[in-house]
Amino acid sequence: MPTDPLSRLLRTTDFAWRRESATACSLTNIQWRADRCDSGSVLFFQRFDDDKSDSEIYTRYLARCPCAVLVTNRMLECFERIPEKAIYVTRPGDWAEVVRRFCDILYPLKSGVRFIGVTGTNGKTTTVKYLESILSAHGQRVLSIGTLGVFLAGERLVETGFTSPPLIELRRLLHTHQSGFDVVVMETSSHALDQGRVQGIPFENAGWTNFTQDHLDYHHDEASYFSAKARILDLIQDGGRLYCTSRAVADRLVGQTTRHVPIDSLPPAIVGPEALAAKPFLALDFNRQNLALATALADRLLETHDQPYWQHLEAVDGRFECRVFGKRTLVIDFAHTPDALEAILTAIRSGFPQAHVLALFGCGGDRDRTKRPLMGEAASRHSDCVIVTSDNPRTEDPERIIADILAGIPAGISEVIVERPAAIAHLFDLLAARPAKEHWIAVIAGKGHERYIDQDGHKRYYSDQDEVERNARRLGWI
Repeated sequence: MPTDPLSRLLRTTDFAWRRESATACSLTNIQWRADRCDSGSVLFFQRFDDDKSDSEIYTRYLARCPCAVLVTNRMLECFERIPEKAIYVTRPGDWAEVVRRFCDILYPLKSGVRFIGVTGTNGKTTTVKYLESILSAHGQRVLSIGTLGVFLAGERLVETGFTSPPLIELRRLLHTHQSGFDVVVMETSSHALDQGRVQGIPFENAGWTNFTQDHLDYHHDEASYFSAKARILDLIQDGGRLYCTSRAVADRLVGQTTRHVPIDSLPPAIVGPEALAAKPFLALDFNRQNLALATALADRLLETHDQPYWQHLEAVDGRFECRVFGKRTLVIDFAHTPDALEAILTAIRSGFPQAHVLALFGCGGDRDRTKRPLMGEAASRHSDCVIVTSDNPRTEDPERIIADILAGIPAGISEVIVERPAAIAHLFDLLAARPAKEHWIAVIAGKGHERYIDQDGHKRYYSDQDEVERNARRLGWI
Protein backbone atom coordinates (compact mmCIF):
# COMPACT_ATOMS: atom_id res chain seq x y z
CA MET A 1 0.00 0.00 0.00
CA PRO A 2 1.57 3.34 -1.05
CA THR A 3 2.54 5.61 1.82
CA ASP A 4 3.05 8.86 -0.07
CA PRO A 5 1.09 11.89 1.28
CA LEU A 6 -1.31 12.03 -1.66
CA SER A 7 -2.27 8.36 -1.28
CA ARG A 8 -2.77 8.80 2.45
CA LEU A 9 -5.06 11.77 1.91
CA LEU A 10 -7.11 9.82 -0.64
CA ARG A 11 -7.59 7.02 1.87
CA THR A 12 -8.70 9.33 4.69
CA THR A 13 -10.98 11.67 2.70
CA ASP A 14 -14.72 11.08 2.99
CA PHE A 15 -15.77 10.57 -0.62
CA ALA A 16 -19.30 9.88 -1.80
CA TRP A 17 -18.06 6.99 -3.97
CA ARG A 18 -14.75 5.31 -4.59
CA ARG A 19 -13.24 2.53 -6.64
CA GLU A 20 -9.74 1.52 -5.60
CA SER A 21 -7.19 0.31 -8.13
CA ALA A 22 -5.82 -3.22 -7.99
CA THR A 23 -2.41 -1.89 -9.05
CA ALA A 24 -1.90 1.00 -6.67
CA CYS A 25 1.23 3.10 -7.19
CA SER A 26 2.90 6.02 -5.48
CA LEU A 27 1.37 9.36 -6.42
CA THR A 28 3.65 12.29 -7.19
CA ASN A 29 1.54 15.17 -8.56
CA ILE A 30 -1.93 16.65 -8.97
CA GLN A 31 -3.32 18.07 -12.21
CA TRP A 32 -6.46 19.76 -13.49
CA ARG A 33 -5.72 19.10 -17.17
CA ALA A 34 -5.71 15.57 -18.57
CA ASP A 35 -2.97 16.38 -21.08
CA ARG A 36 -0.53 17.25 -18.29
CA CYS A 37 -0.84 13.95 -16.46
CA ASP A 38 1.68 11.13 -16.12
CA SER A 39 1.53 7.73 -14.43
CA GLY A 40 1.92 9.29 -10.98
CA SER A 41 -0.83 11.91 -11.39
CA VAL A 42 -4.07 12.53 -9.58
CA LEU A 43 -6.38 14.19 -12.12
CA PHE A 44 -9.03 16.45 -10.58
CA PHE A 45 -11.68 16.64 -13.29
CA GLN A 46 -14.56 19.02 -12.58
CA ARG A 47 -17.70 18.21 -14.57
CA PHE A 48 -19.93 21.15 -15.49
CA ASP A 49 -23.51 21.45 -16.67
CA ASP A 50 -22.84 22.00 -20.35
CA ASP A 51 -23.81 20.47 -23.67
CA LYS A 52 -21.15 17.73 -23.58
CA SER A 53 -22.17 14.14 -22.90
CA ASP A 54 -20.21 11.83 -20.62
CA SER A 55 -19.23 9.89 -23.72
CA GLU A 56 -17.72 13.05 -25.24
CA ILE A 57 -15.92 13.75 -21.97
CA TYR A 58 -14.42 10.28 -22.07
CA THR A 59 -13.32 10.54 -25.71
CA ARG A 60 -11.91 14.05 -25.44
CA TYR A 61 -10.21 13.96 -22.05
CA LEU A 62 -10.09 10.59 -20.31
CA ALA A 63 -9.60 7.83 -22.90
CA ARG A 64 -5.86 8.41 -23.33
CA CYS A 65 -5.07 10.10 -20.02
CA PRO A 66 -2.19 8.29 -18.26
CA CYS A 67 -3.19 9.43 -14.75
CA ALA A 68 -3.24 6.85 -11.95
CA VAL A 69 -6.21 8.39 -10.10
CA LEU A 70 -9.29 10.26 -11.26
CA VAL A 71 -11.21 12.51 -8.86
CA THR A 72 -14.49 14.01 -10.06
CA ASN A 73 -17.30 16.08 -8.58
CA ARG A 74 -20.03 13.73 -9.83
CA MET A 75 -20.60 10.23 -11.17
CA LEU A 76 -19.85 9.81 -14.89
CA GLU A 77 -21.34 7.16 -17.12
CA CYS A 78 -17.92 6.43 -18.61
CA PHE A 79 -16.27 5.06 -15.45
CA GLU A 80 -16.59 1.46 -16.63
CA ARG A 81 -14.54 2.34 -19.72
CA ILE A 82 -11.47 3.14 -17.59
CA PRO A 83 -11.29 0.06 -15.30
CA GLU A 84 -7.57 0.37 -14.63
CA LYS A 85 -7.80 3.68 -12.75
CA ALA A 86 -8.73 4.40 -9.16
CA ILE A 87 -11.74 6.73 -9.16
CA TYR A 88 -13.10 8.95 -6.38
CA VAL A 89 -16.24 11.10 -6.43
CA THR A 90 -16.56 13.96 -3.95
CA ARG A 91 -19.65 14.59 -1.88
CA PRO A 92 -21.96 17.40 -3.06
CA GLY A 93 -20.47 20.74 -2.11
CA ASP A 94 -17.09 19.25 -1.09
CA TRP A 95 -15.23 19.56 -4.40
CA ALA A 96 -13.35 22.81 -3.77
CA GLU A 97 -12.38 21.88 -0.24
CA VAL A 98 -11.04 18.48 -1.32
CA VAL A 99 -8.92 20.11 -4.03
CA ARG A 100 -7.65 22.64 -1.48
CA ARG A 101 -6.46 19.90 0.89
CA PHE A 102 -4.41 18.29 -1.85
CA CYS A 103 -2.98 21.68 -2.84
CA ASP A 104 -1.94 22.23 0.78
CA ILE A 105 0.27 19.13 0.56
CA LEU A 106 2.14 20.02 -2.63
CA TYR A 107 1.74 23.80 -2.77
CA PRO A 108 1.43 25.19 0.77
CA LEU A 109 0.72 28.92 1.03
CA LYS A 110 3.58 31.03 2.27
CA SER A 111 2.86 32.53 5.68
CA GLY A 112 2.64 36.30 5.93
CA VAL A 113 1.40 36.89 2.37
CA ARG A 114 -1.42 39.42 2.12
CA PHE A 115 -4.18 38.68 -0.40
CA ILE A 116 -6.57 41.20 -1.95
CA GLY A 117 -9.39 40.15 -4.28
CA VAL A 118 -11.37 42.26 -6.73
CA THR A 119 -14.66 41.14 -8.27
CA GLY A 120 -17.36 42.86 -10.34
CA THR A 121 -18.69 42.71 -13.89
CA ASN A 122 -16.47 45.43 -15.36
CA GLY A 123 -13.38 47.21 -14.09
CA LYS A 124 -11.63 44.30 -12.33
CA THR A 125 -8.54 44.45 -14.53
CA THR A 126 -8.16 48.22 -14.31
CA THR A 127 -8.65 48.26 -10.53
CA VAL A 128 -6.10 45.49 -10.03
CA LYS A 129 -3.52 47.21 -12.25
CA TYR A 130 -4.08 50.56 -10.50
CA LEU A 131 -3.65 48.88 -7.11
CA GLU A 132 -0.57 47.02 -8.31
CA SER A 133 1.02 50.30 -9.45
CA ILE A 134 0.22 52.07 -6.17
CA LEU A 135 1.53 49.30 -3.95
CA SER A 136 4.68 48.83 -6.05
CA ALA A 137 5.41 52.55 -5.85
CA HIS A 138 5.26 52.22 -2.05
CA GLY A 139 7.83 49.45 -1.89
CA GLN A 140 5.54 46.42 -1.85
CA ARG A 141 6.54 43.29 -3.75
CA VAL A 142 3.37 42.55 -5.70
CA LEU A 143 2.13 39.52 -7.63
CA SER A 144 -0.96 40.39 -9.71
CA ILE A 145 -3.24 37.83 -11.32
CA GLY A 146 -5.95 38.58 -13.84
CA THR A 147 -7.15 38.83 -17.40
CA LEU A 148 -3.86 40.28 -18.65
CA GLY A 149 -1.84 37.45 -17.09
CA VAL A 150 0.32 36.93 -14.02
CA PHE A 151 2.77 39.74 -13.21
CA LEU A 152 5.58 39.85 -10.67
CA ALA A 153 7.22 43.21 -9.98
CA GLY A 154 5.49 44.55 -13.10
CA GLU A 155 6.86 41.87 -15.44
CA ARG A 156 4.56 39.30 -17.01
CA LEU A 157 5.35 35.76 -15.89
CA VAL A 158 2.68 33.89 -17.83
CA GLU A 159 -0.72 34.25 -19.48
CA THR A 160 -2.98 31.60 -17.97
CA GLY A 161 -5.91 32.15 -20.32
CA PHE A 162 -8.19 32.74 -17.33
CA THR A 163 -9.26 35.80 -15.37
CA SER A 164 -8.87 33.60 -12.29
CA PRO A 165 -6.92 30.37 -12.93
CA PRO A 166 -8.12 27.00 -11.59
CA LEU A 167 -7.14 26.36 -7.97
CA ILE A 168 -4.36 23.84 -8.70
CA GLU A 169 -2.83 26.22 -11.24
CA LEU A 170 -3.21 29.16 -8.87
CA ARG A 171 -1.58 27.36 -5.96
CA ARG A 172 1.25 26.12 -8.19
CA LEU A 173 1.93 29.69 -9.33
CA LEU A 174 1.87 31.03 -5.79
CA HIS A 175 4.18 28.29 -4.54
CA THR A 176 6.65 28.57 -7.43
CA HIS A 177 7.14 32.32 -7.05
CA GLN A 178 6.60 32.68 -3.31
CA SER A 179 10.06 34.08 -2.63
CA GLY A 180 9.38 37.10 -4.84
CA PHE A 181 6.24 38.69 -3.38
CA ASP A 182 4.56 39.78 -0.18
CA VAL A 183 1.21 40.91 -1.61
CA VAL A 184 -1.09 39.15 -4.08
CA VAL A 185 -3.71 41.25 -5.88
CA MET A 186 -6.07 39.18 -7.98
CA GLU A 187 -9.16 39.45 -10.12
CA THR A 188 -11.82 37.12 -8.78
CA SER A 189 -14.40 36.19 -11.39
CA SER A 190 -17.88 34.78 -10.82
CA HIS A 191 -16.76 31.56 -12.50
CA ALA A 192 -13.86 31.28 -10.05
CA LEU A 193 -16.10 31.84 -7.05
CA ASP A 194 -18.74 29.42 -8.30
CA GLN A 195 -16.23 26.68 -9.19
CA GLY A 196 -14.09 27.01 -6.06
CA ARG A 197 -10.97 28.23 -7.89
CA VAL A 198 -10.11 30.53 -4.97
CA GLN A 199 -11.06 28.13 -2.17
CA GLY A 200 -9.01 28.81 0.95
CA ILE A 201 -7.43 32.02 -0.36
CA PRO A 202 -7.48 34.31 2.69
CA PHE A 203 -8.44 37.74 1.39
CA GLU A 204 -7.42 40.43 3.85
CA ASN A 205 -9.78 42.83 2.08
CA ALA A 206 -11.65 42.83 -1.21
CA GLY A 207 -13.26 45.15 -3.71
CA TRP A 208 -16.41 44.94 -5.85
CA THR A 209 -16.55 47.28 -8.84
CA ASN A 210 -20.11 46.99 -10.18
CA PHE A 211 -22.73 44.51 -11.28
CA THR A 212 -24.46 44.34 -14.67
CA GLN A 213 -25.64 41.63 -17.07
CA ASP A 214 -22.97 39.20 -18.21
CA HIS A 215 -22.16 35.46 -18.25
CA LEU A 216 -25.81 34.38 -18.26
CA ASP A 217 -24.80 31.57 -20.63
CA TYR A 218 -23.08 30.05 -17.58
CA HIS A 219 -25.08 31.31 -14.59
CA HIS A 220 -28.46 31.15 -16.42
CA ASP A 221 -30.04 34.01 -14.47
CA GLU A 222 -29.07 37.27 -12.84
CA ALA A 223 -29.75 36.07 -9.29
CA SER A 224 -27.35 33.12 -9.65
CA TYR A 225 -24.71 35.40 -11.14
CA PHE A 226 -24.98 37.79 -8.21
CA SER A 227 -24.93 34.97 -5.65
CA ALA A 228 -21.76 33.58 -7.21
CA LYS A 229 -20.01 36.94 -6.87
CA ALA A 230 -21.30 37.37 -3.31
CA ARG A 231 -19.26 34.32 -2.27
CA ILE A 232 -16.26 36.61 -2.08
CA LEU A 233 -17.61 37.67 1.32
CA ASP A 234 -16.91 34.17 2.65
CA LEU A 235 -13.21 34.48 1.72
CA ILE A 236 -12.62 37.78 3.54
CA GLN A 237 -10.82 37.17 6.82
CA ASP A 238 -11.91 38.42 10.24
CA GLY A 239 -11.26 42.15 10.47
CA GLY A 240 -11.39 42.59 6.71
CA ARG A 241 -13.75 44.75 4.68
CA LEU A 242 -15.40 44.78 1.30
CA TYR A 243 -15.19 48.05 -0.61
CA CYS A 244 -17.76 48.71 -3.30
CA THR A 245 -18.26 51.51 -5.80
CA SER A 246 -21.93 50.65 -6.34
CA ARG A 247 -24.42 51.60 -3.63
CA ALA A 248 -26.98 49.24 -5.22
CA VAL A 249 -24.56 46.31 -4.87
CA ALA A 250 -23.67 47.26 -1.29
CA ASP A 251 -27.35 47.40 -0.31
CA ARG A 252 -28.11 44.10 -2.01
CA LEU A 253 -25.25 42.32 -0.27
CA VAL A 254 -26.84 42.79 3.13
CA GLY A 255 -27.91 39.35 4.31
CA GLN A 256 -25.92 37.47 1.65
CA THR A 257 -23.61 35.84 4.22
CA THR A 258 -23.81 34.65 7.80
CA ARG A 259 -20.44 36.28 8.52
CA HIS A 260 -20.39 39.95 9.40
CA VAL A 261 -18.16 41.63 6.84
CA PRO A 262 -18.31 45.43 6.84
CA ILE A 263 -19.19 46.83 3.41
CA ASP A 264 -18.08 50.35 2.53
CA SER A 265 -19.67 52.14 -0.42
CA LEU A 266 -17.30 54.57 -2.16
CA PRO A 267 -17.94 57.60 -4.40
CA PRO A 268 -15.71 58.12 -7.46
CA ALA A 269 -12.28 59.56 -6.71
CA ILE A 270 -11.93 63.32 -7.05
CA VAL A 271 -9.12 64.27 -9.40
CA GLY A 272 -7.99 67.77 -10.27
CA PRO A 273 -6.81 69.42 -13.49
CA GLU A 274 -3.19 68.35 -12.92
CA ALA A 275 -4.21 64.69 -12.72
CA LEU A 276 -6.46 64.91 -15.78
CA ALA A 277 -3.71 66.55 -17.82
CA ALA A 278 -1.22 63.84 -16.87
CA LYS A 279 -3.60 60.87 -16.89
CA PRO A 280 -6.42 61.59 -19.38
CA PHE A 281 -8.03 58.18 -18.77
CA LEU A 282 -9.14 59.55 -15.39
CA ALA A 283 -11.60 61.80 -17.23
CA LEU A 284 -13.84 58.75 -17.36
CA ASP A 285 -16.18 58.32 -14.41
CA PHE A 286 -15.72 54.56 -14.25
CA ASN A 287 -11.94 54.94 -14.08
CA ARG A 288 -12.39 57.34 -11.17
CA GLN A 289 -14.52 54.64 -9.56
CA ASN A 290 -11.74 52.11 -10.17
CA LEU A 291 -9.25 54.54 -8.64
CA ALA A 292 -11.47 55.03 -5.58
CA LEU A 293 -11.52 51.27 -5.04
CA ALA A 294 -7.77 50.90 -5.53
CA THR A 295 -7.17 53.84 -3.18
CA ALA A 296 -9.29 52.37 -0.37
CA LEU A 297 -7.61 48.96 -0.68
CA ALA A 298 -4.16 50.55 -0.78
CA ASP A 299 -4.90 52.68 2.28
CA ARG A 300 -5.90 49.58 4.24
CA LEU A 301 -2.80 47.64 3.29
CA LEU A 302 -0.29 50.47 3.58
CA GLU A 303 -1.97 51.90 6.69
CA THR A 304 -1.41 55.35 5.27
CA HIS A 305 -3.19 58.02 3.27
CA ASP A 306 -0.16 59.06 1.23
CA GLN A 307 -2.13 60.46 -1.66
CA PRO A 308 -2.39 61.53 -4.45
CA TYR A 309 -2.02 57.98 -5.76
CA TRP A 310 -2.89 59.01 -9.33
CA GLN A 311 0.77 59.88 -9.94
CA HIS A 312 1.62 56.17 -9.91
CA LEU A 313 -1.00 55.07 -12.46
CA GLU A 314 -0.45 53.97 -16.03
CA ALA A 315 -2.97 53.34 -18.79
CA VAL A 316 -4.03 49.69 -18.84
CA ASP A 317 -3.60 47.62 -22.01
CA GLY A 318 -6.82 47.70 -24.03
CA ARG A 319 -8.66 49.88 -21.51
CA PHE A 320 -9.43 53.29 -23.06
CA GLU A 321 -6.20 53.03 -25.03
CA CYS A 322 -5.98 56.16 -27.18
CA ARG A 323 -4.28 57.13 -30.45
CA VAL A 324 -4.71 60.74 -31.54
CA PHE A 325 -4.35 61.85 -35.16
CA GLY A 326 -5.11 65.57 -35.33
CA LYS A 327 -8.83 65.98 -34.61
CA ARG A 328 -9.42 62.22 -34.83
CA THR A 329 -9.07 60.09 -31.72
CA LEU A 330 -9.13 56.29 -31.83
CA VAL A 331 -10.03 54.50 -28.58
CA ILE A 332 -9.44 50.77 -28.16
CA ASP A 333 -11.34 49.31 -25.23
CA PHE A 334 -12.30 45.87 -23.92
CA ALA A 335 -15.94 46.94 -23.39
CA HIS A 336 -17.93 43.82 -24.23
CA THR A 337 -21.08 44.15 -22.12
CA PRO A 338 -24.02 46.54 -22.57
CA ASP A 339 -23.08 48.40 -19.38
CA ALA A 340 -19.42 48.75 -20.32
CA LEU A 341 -20.22 50.03 -23.81
CA GLU A 342 -22.83 52.40 -22.39
CA ALA A 343 -20.34 53.66 -19.80
CA ILE A 344 -17.53 54.40 -22.21
CA LEU A 345 -19.76 56.10 -24.80
CA THR A 346 -21.55 58.13 -22.14
CA ALA A 347 -18.21 59.22 -20.71
CA ILE A 348 -17.02 60.33 -24.14
CA ARG A 349 -20.22 62.27 -24.80
CA SER A 350 -19.90 63.96 -21.41
CA GLY A 351 -16.18 64.69 -21.63
CA PHE A 352 -16.15 65.73 -25.30
CA PRO A 353 -19.61 67.21 -26.01
CA GLN A 354 -18.56 68.78 -29.32
CA ALA A 355 -17.15 65.57 -30.82
CA HIS A 356 -18.84 63.20 -33.24
CA VAL A 357 -18.77 59.60 -32.04
CA LEU A 358 -18.33 56.43 -34.08
CA ALA A 359 -18.63 53.00 -32.45
CA LEU A 360 -17.34 49.71 -33.87
CA PHE A 361 -18.02 46.47 -32.02
CA GLY A 362 -19.23 42.87 -32.20
CA CYS A 363 -20.31 40.18 -29.74
CA GLY A 364 -18.77 36.85 -28.86
CA GLY A 365 -20.28 33.58 -30.00
CA ASP A 366 -21.42 30.74 -27.72
CA ARG A 367 -22.19 33.25 -25.00
CA ASP A 368 -25.23 35.10 -23.65
CA ARG A 369 -27.36 35.97 -26.69
CA THR A 370 -29.67 38.28 -24.72
CA LYS A 371 -27.01 40.95 -24.35
CA ARG A 372 -26.47 41.33 -28.10
CA PRO A 373 -29.42 43.63 -28.89
CA LEU A 374 -28.66 45.50 -25.65
CA MET A 375 -25.16 46.19 -26.99
CA GLY A 376 -26.75 47.48 -30.17
CA GLU A 377 -29.08 49.74 -28.20
CA ALA A 378 -26.21 51.14 -26.12
CA ALA A 379 -24.11 51.89 -29.21
CA SER A 380 -26.95 53.52 -31.14
CA ARG A 381 -28.00 55.75 -28.22
CA HIS A 382 -24.64 57.48 -27.98
CA SER A 383 -23.07 57.28 -31.45
CA ASP A 384 -23.44 59.19 -34.68
CA CYS A 385 -22.40 56.11 -36.64
CA VAL A 386 -22.23 52.41 -35.73
CA ILE A 387 -20.23 49.68 -37.46
CA VAL A 388 -21.20 46.16 -36.45
CA THR A 389 -18.58 43.49 -37.05
CA SER A 390 -17.25 40.20 -35.74
CA ASP A 391 -15.55 39.58 -32.40
CA ASN A 392 -14.89 36.00 -31.24
CA PRO A 393 -17.56 34.01 -33.09
CA ARG A 394 -16.24 30.72 -31.72
CA THR A 395 -18.54 28.03 -33.17
CA GLU A 396 -21.40 30.37 -34.16
CA ASP A 397 -22.07 31.91 -37.56
CA PRO A 398 -20.81 35.53 -37.32
CA GLU A 399 -23.73 36.76 -39.43
CA ARG A 400 -26.21 35.22 -36.98
CA ILE A 401 -24.49 37.01 -34.10
CA ILE A 402 -24.64 40.29 -36.02
CA ALA A 403 -28.34 39.76 -36.75
CA ASP A 404 -28.96 39.48 -33.00
CA ILE A 405 -27.11 42.77 -32.45
CA LEU A 406 -29.00 44.58 -35.21
CA ALA A 407 -32.30 43.81 -33.47
CA GLY A 408 -31.36 46.54 -30.99
CA ILE A 409 -30.26 49.18 -33.53
CA PRO A 410 -32.71 51.47 -35.34
CA ALA A 411 -32.64 51.17 -39.11
CA GLY A 412 -30.38 53.50 -41.02
CA ILE A 413 -27.63 54.31 -38.51
CA SER A 414 -25.45 51.21 -38.76
CA GLU A 415 -23.26 49.45 -41.26
CA VAL A 416 -22.30 45.79 -41.21
CA ILE A 417 -18.86 44.53 -42.18
CA VAL A 418 -18.33 41.00 -40.95
CA GLU A 419 -14.54 40.76 -41.12
CA ARG A 420 -13.06 42.88 -38.36
CA PRO A 421 -9.91 44.08 -40.22
CA ALA A 422 -12.10 45.26 -43.12
CA ALA A 423 -14.44 46.97 -40.67
CA ILE A 424 -11.59 48.92 -39.09
CA ALA A 425 -10.25 49.89 -42.52
CA HIS A 426 -13.72 51.21 -43.39
CA LEU A 427 -13.82 53.13 -40.11
CA PHE A 428 -10.60 54.89 -41.09
CA ASP A 429 -11.95 55.65 -44.55
CA LEU A 430 -15.06 57.21 -43.01
CA LEU A 431 -12.93 59.41 -40.77
CA ALA A 432 -10.63 60.37 -43.64
CA ALA A 433 -13.65 61.48 -45.70
CA ARG A 434 -14.78 63.97 -43.05
CA PRO A 435 -13.48 67.57 -42.97
CA ALA A 436 -10.19 67.78 -41.06
CA LYS A 437 -11.61 70.40 -38.70
CA GLU A 438 -14.32 68.04 -37.40
CA HIS A 439 -13.58 66.38 -34.07
CA TRP A 440 -14.26 62.64 -34.18
CA ILE A 441 -13.80 59.98 -31.51
CA ALA A 442 -13.99 56.40 -32.75
CA VAL A 443 -14.37 53.59 -30.23
CA ILE A 444 -13.19 50.13 -31.27
CA ALA A 445 -14.72 47.94 -28.60
CA GLY A 446 -14.71 44.35 -27.48
CA LYS A 447 -11.17 43.04 -28.00
CA GLY A 448 -9.05 45.42 -25.95
CA HIS A 449 -5.95 43.54 -24.78
CA GLU A 450 -6.83 40.35 -26.69
CA ARG A 451 -4.46 39.48 -29.51
CA TYR A 452 -6.53 36.80 -31.22
CA ILE A 453 -9.84 35.92 -32.85
CA ASP A 454 -11.45 32.68 -31.67
CA GLN A 455 -13.30 31.00 -34.53
CA ASP A 456 -14.19 27.40 -35.40
CA GLY A 457 -12.15 25.98 -32.55
CA HIS A 458 -8.97 27.89 -33.40
CA LYS A 459 -7.40 31.11 -32.17
CA ARG A 460 -5.58 33.04 -34.85
CA TYR A 461 -3.44 36.09 -34.16
CA TYR A 462 -5.29 39.37 -34.44
CA SER A 463 -4.84 42.79 -32.83
CA ASP A 464 -7.01 45.91 -32.94
CA GLN A 465 -3.84 47.85 -32.12
CA ASP A 466 -2.08 46.46 -35.20
CA GLU A 467 -5.05 47.32 -37.42
CA VAL A 468 -5.11 50.90 -36.12
CA GLU A 469 -1.38 51.23 -36.78
CA ARG A 470 -1.67 49.70 -40.25
CA ASN A 471 -4.52 51.95 -41.37
CA ALA A 472 -2.99 55.09 -39.92
CA ARG A 473 0.12 54.38 -41.99
CA ARG A 474 -1.99 53.59 -45.06
CA LEU A 475 -3.58 57.01 -44.88
CA GLY A 476 -0.33 58.81 -44.08
CA TRP A 477 -1.44 59.87 -40.62
CA ILE A 478 1.84 58.66 -39.12
